[in-house]
Amino acid sequence: MKHLIVKVKSVAVLELYKINVVFEDNTEQIVDLEPLLSGPMYGPLKDSSLFKAVKVDPEVGTIIWPNGADFDPATLYKWDVYKNELAERALQWNLNK
Repeated sequence: MKHLIVKVKSVAVLELYKINVVFEDNTEQIVDLEPLLSGPMYGPLKDSSLFKAVKVDPEVGTIIWPNGADFDPATLYKWDVYKNELAERALQWNLNK
């Protein structure tokens, strides 16, 4: 299976835990990350100041945070395909900790 190659051009925080991602092809995706914010990597993003520090890493073309959290740009691009599975994984992580 071929992996989709896309790069993020810009990101903006719309409201707490919700971002607008613009890709190099000018496609936009509104992404609500709140259901995913658990675990050692994404849990710290519940802190609003950390969440709002999101930026684009121009070298790899995705969004990153100062704590090292990031997302595969192809996942962000196809957010509607992946969001439920990712939320379920975060829920399972919370149940199993």
